[in-house]
Amino acid sequence: MKSIPVSSHSLRRRESIWMRIHVDPWLLLLILALATVDAFVLYSASGKSLPMVVRQMAYFAVGISAMIVVAQFQPRFMQRWVPVAYIGGALLLLAVLLVGTEAKGAQRWLTIPGVTRFQPSEIMKLVMPMSVAWYLGRRNLPPSFKQVVVTLTIIFVPTLLILKQPDLGTSLLIAASGIFALLLAGLRWRYIIGALLALAPAAAGMWYFVMHGYQKQRVLTFLNPESDPLGSGWNIIQSKAAIGSGGVFGKGWLQGTQSHLDFLPEGHTDFIIAVLAEEFGMVGVCLLLGVYLLVIARGMVITLQAQDAFCKLLAGSITLTFFVYVFVNIGMVSGLLPVVGVPLPFISYGGTSLVTLLLGFGILMSIQTHKKWMAQN
Repeated sequence: MKSIPVSSHSLRRRESIWMRIHVDPWLLLLILALATVDAFVLYSASGKSLPMVVRQMAYFAVGISAMIVVAQFQPRFMQRWVPVAYIGGALLLLAVLLVGTEAKGAQRWLTIPGVTRFQPSEIMKLVMPMSVAWYLGRRNLPPSFKQVVVTLTIIFVPTLLILKQPDLGTSLLIAASGIFALLLAGLRWRYIIGALLALAPAAAGMWYFVMHGYQKQRVLTFLNPESDPLGSGWNIIQSKAAIGSGGVFGKGWLQGTQSHLDFLPEGHTDFIIAVLAEEFGMVGVCLLLGVYLLVIARGMVITLQAQDAFCKLLAGSITLTFFVYVFVNIGMVSGLLPVVGVPLPFISYGGTSLVTLLLGFGILMSIQTHKKWMAQN
């Protein structure tokens, strides 16, 4: 029996409204849930500062709008512009070292007089996984030794430029996003074992030749925070006290003592989960982790369903980098990792990192909602 051809118009009519506007409803719902949690926790962590909460919600509105705009672009369109974005991002990082604006002992910003000040390293959080996915997605996988060397070069040029600012936390995150794409490409075990064996001399080299004094102090504080309880160890000691005092169910919203009595520095940014743990207890933390787990699971589903190597590597890298954000922040606040200045995704106060995260989720939505069009073409 002869099949009746189905027009593209009839196919589009069968698609849901979400596919038509290129928005993944599950990711959007989870992001809105995190925004709601953020509003409550930030209001308490900021000392009941309503203007700060309003600014954060405005950042969310801008970020979600940008996310939806990015989701409209087909992955193949974005793929064509990756080399331009990588070269432009590297030049901006170089400009930071030459003419960047210095603040708090670090030179990380570029200032456009009369317009704005921005941090180019935030751009590389998206450009890096896209660049590695662009390079490896055009070649036979698993990658050969030559391809691994080229990929590592792509990763470490921006990473070293960011280390010079200095910004250890951001450089590690950006390097991780590229390495995740490399691992997802099917990196052979002999390369992985070789990299693990090289970690010890590499760490020693970083300690003596790369890391700054304050970065070394963070590591020493991580190993023994009680060695300087009123100085470098203060943040970790107070954050662990806040987490422990919350118990199972917490002290109640707005009832936290560590944050409201100013014992906990940076309670509205990097250490905000300590505020949540004190006021909502272990139950509140587990619920937040459950939402994060659902976000990561949805990202991995999108990765598995992606239509080509570029999309698979990019979606997987963005998802795993998001996991690293969560893991590193919670690890450093609870004293399991050194403090490296990584915000808690969607919860810590800050506009640039929030918008960058949402742009990454816009790319995930693009990969998910354009896959039917890609299969037909």
